[in-house]
Amino acid sequence: MATQIKLTLTEFLALPEDDIACEWIEGEVVPKMSPKFFHSTLTMTLWSILHDWSTSIQYGRVGVEWAIRLLRSDRDWVPVPDILLVSFARLTSDWREDSPCPVPPELAIEIISPGQPFGKLVAKATDYLSAGVLRVWIVDSHGRTLTVFYPDAAPRTYNDEAMLQDDLFPGLAFSVTQLFQKAGLD
Repeated sequence: MATQIKLTLTEFLALPEDDIACEWIEGEVVPKMSPKFFHSTLTMTLWSILHDWSTSIQYGRVGVEWAIRLLRSDRDWVPVPDILLVSFARLTSDWREDSPCPVPPELAIEIISPGQPFGKLVAKATDYLSAGVLRVWIVDSHGRTLTVFYPDAAPRTYNDEAMLQDDLFPGLAFSVTQLFQKAGLD
């Protein structure tokens, strides 16, 4: 197991960008798992779906592996979701900084990597929601499911032809089957 590096938040944010995405958790730099083909393909497909929808209604920004400055148990936390969606209502359209997202986004998406336990991502989803993120999606490429976590309701798992729709994202609708077909993973 690799030794974790202890840094202050300021030191972490000053690090140069590297080929390996890292998160900052309780003062430690924690490398993310290296994505494989399914993970990478689903990331780009979800980005495309969200970007096209968001652009069509001027909803906000969609980012891939864009760090977020949040609080977890009253301590700074900088997770790096696979995808995030933040509205212009939360982060104005004229915001231009090369830095982590400074506000909780409406949506954080995590795609399960091989060997990554679902339970660990459920705990992370709970942390996202506690920090003000309004929805968390966990995508399982092997189980072909998408589980939505809400701050005020039980999670809901979508599969097959069940349409994913949410009042938070008006007009956005797709099924897990459509997602995997668009990704070329059907």
